Amino acid sequence: MAEKRENITLRCQECKSENYIATKNKKTHPDKFQTKKYCPKCNKQTIHIEKK
Repeated sequence: MAEKRENITLRCQECKSENYIATKNKKTHPDKFQTKKYCPKCNKQTIHIEKK
């Protein structure tokens, strides 16, 4: 049986726009996902954090 992966939305920390959708296994990674990605609204690389 395959492990359950859930879709998460990544939100820009500076302008609060939701730019990316990713998947993660919430059982093995219960903490919030955070990565540096390009934000088209800010026009630069910013930290994107998982939306609640």
